[in-house]
Amino acid sequence: MATVTGAVRLHEQQLHLRLYLQPRSSRDAFLGLHGDELRVAITAPPVDGKANAHLLKWLARQCGVAKSRAELVAGHGSRHKKVVIDHPALIPPELAELLGLAS
Repeated sequence: MATVTGAVRLHEQQLHLRLYLQPRSSRDAFLGLHGDELRVAITAPPVDGKANAHLLKWLARQCGVAKSRAELVAGHGSRHKKVVIDHPALIPPELAELLGLAS
């Protein structure tokens, strides 16, 4: 199943996310679509990999998995990122809506 935008995709028990990251925000949150990416705000600064580490930890918590099951596959030094979450136990409501799974 895929979305029209391609920002969020569930394929073979993996959640694929195309993200536009907004570091140094006042809170961690999904902020909606930004073009063909999902805009995500995080509190960590974009310094020494802190934003990437915080993003993966936060996404893993949102999906109910260990941090080791969230992987940054592209965009290590960019605001534009691709993340894969292996076998998510939960699909956050904001992502379920984009996937067409919201009831």
